[in-house]
Amino acid sequence: MSNQVIISLDSGTTSCRALAIDQKGTLLGVSQKEFTQIFPSSGWVEHNPKEIWDTQLKVLKELIAKLSIDLDQIIGLGITNQRETTVVWDKSTGEPVYNAIVWQDRRTADICEKMKADGLAGYVSSNTGLVIDAYFSGTKIKWILDRDPKIRKSANDGQLLFGTIDTWLIWNLSKGDSHATDHTNASRTLLYNLNTNDWDSKMMDYLEVPKSMLPTIKNSADHYGFWEYKGVKVPILGVAGDQQSALFGQACFNSGESKNTYGTGCFMLMHTGHQPSFSKSGLLTTMAIDAEGKPAYALEGSIFIAGAAIQWLRDGLKIIDNSEETEQMAIDVEGENSVVVVPAFAGLGTPYWDMYARGAIFGLTRDSSEKHLAKATLQSLAFQTKDVLEAMEKDAGIELKTLKVDGGASRNNYLMQFQSDMLNVPVERPSNVETTAMGAAYLVGIQAGIWKSSSISSHREVDQLFEPEIDVETRDALYKNWQKAIERSKGWLSD
Repeated sequence: MSNQVIISLDSGTTSCRALAIDQKGTLLGVSQKEFTQIFPSSGWVEHNPKEIWDTQLKVLKELIAKLSIDLDQIIGLGITNQRETTVVWDKSTGEPVYNAIVWQDRRTADICEKMKADGLAGYVSSNTGLVIDAYFSGTKIKWILDRDPKIRKSANDGQLLFGTIDTWLIWNLSKGDSHATDHTNASRTLLYNLNTNDWDSKMMDYLEVPKSMLPTIKNSADHYGFWEYKGVKVPILGVAGDQQSALFGQACFNSGESKNTYGTGCFMLMHTGHQPSFSKSGLLTTMAIDAEGKPAYALEGSIFIAGAAIQWLRDGLKIIDNSEETEQMAIDVEGENSVVVVPAFAGLGTPYWDMYARGAIFGLTRDSSEKHLAKATLQSLAFQTKDVLEAMEKDAGIELKTLKVDGGASRNNYLMQFQSDMLNVPVERPSNVETTAMGAAYLVGIQAGIWKSSSISSHREVDQLFEPEIDVETRDALYKNWQKAIERSKGWLSD
């Protein structure tokens, strides 16, 4: 291989991947490996941080070997990652003091309730752009530090470091030389102030998180240190949380441009430019990236369970061997499906923000089969996206003309057609649905000076456009059924 390449590290919720991209934006190859999901208690989700690091390093080295990449050909590494997942480690030994607490984890609901009782909801909304919810990193850090007086003392003594997965990988890649994150990941912690673009002292004080634990915040396109391998120093030049990286990878650089990513969760983002737009409809205000790789803002709708619901069909119910089967299963169900699945396994996100909701299945009859269940599970992704879009259009005052999609489940033609039908807008799927990893690669290219935003837009090719096909009566009836199911699944764990 003679041309220069960028390597994008995509550290997701269930797997680590490394992808090689050439200077034309062509995907050259992928190496991927899943890692262990740990469920210690109901509503708890953990990962082993050392396993994530080992897995990410393994696929990186594997990709280099598989494609015979000379190390001096690598322009730089980009990192995109599952957000909010929280790692705390000892800076002297590099040993985590506890497993990574995953974004889906609900164990800090009690801390959140106390925050609300203490009157913090307004401050959190207007300064962090978030809502008080167990989803975000801040309460997870507090839980880890409070579980053992020795851990708390180490933190207060400046011995411990915090990071989301990007920071954990940067620290390990650089052998401890760089403890850093970007604005997009920082904005998901409950500890970041959108108005000052820096750590928020009031939130740090309330959650008892010493500032010495927190990483330096950099632009998404910036120099994050070096990974040294076989005597060659490879720079780390781009970092972004997965959803903002996908927004960038879809070439959404300007106000009003939107994308929806169908991954483990489902996340819709609308770029709002260089001023934060605060929501009245349960959306999050979060950091995004402008055309030069610098801080900008977005509105975000967060759906906790999307592709994870398909994994549940495979691993939990064992009614499918792989996710691709669900497309034909859904098509095989004749007529409208009476079954509704609400996949609130980790509560409900936007626009409901109900930590106590749980998954439910409605409308079962004697002739319901695994095909009905698969179809209803796919439909739940589209219904949840409609919930988010309606809130987004209301807040931003912008009517969506086309939805750009990406992520694994966007390959499912049945789902994309149903999504178009439910939203009543065209759904545009790019030829390369790896837009999350591409976003991180584009950031590297911008920082290295080989690409501009205009050339990134030219790299993007459309694979298929899905146009609405159903009538308004059918659409309304289906959505009304969904809303009825949502209402009945809310507050399941409440007294």
